Amino acid sequence: MTIEKVKQLLAERGLSDRLHEFEASTATVELAAECLGVDPDQIAKTLSFYYGDGAVLVVAAGTRRIDNHKFKTQFGCKARMLSREDTERITGNAAGGVCPFLAPEGVQVWLDVSLRDHETVYPAAGSAHSGVALSCQELEELSDPTGWCDVCKPLEGAAQL
Repeated sequence: MTIEKVKQLLAERGLSDRLHEFEASTATVELAAECLGVDPDQIAKTLSFYYGDGAVLVVAAGTRRIDNHKFKTQFGCKARMLSREDTERITGNAAGGVCPFLAPEGVQVWLDVSLRDHETVYPAAGSAHSGVALSCQELEELSDPTGWCDVCKPLEGAAQL
């Protein structure tokens, strides 16, 4: 998938003004947060994992880490990230720019509850030089996820419930 397809989707939904493109790289949480001028946890990183014959994309708050036990409980397999080559082949996006919208057949999209800590989150838009400002509801509408999950570790220092 290219950023052009994302631009078309955003235009269809009246959200074109939410897209930010940069000359600088947004391929990591830190770089994206710097370009967008936001807290790194607001970056909606899309993590790509092997899952059966396809992949599962977990969109999570930027500073969160996958909890292997929670992942295995949710998906029934060990969390094994796609290689750079497989990321592009399977998701249609290069690593550092994986977009949770318009996922190809065989790729499930899941939104992690860690995103709900923020009013606005910023997923990549199909390139390693982009970000889209969205509410969690807008992200859910655009990504058409399989569902919400809870597969990340809590923030360090956060109160445990």
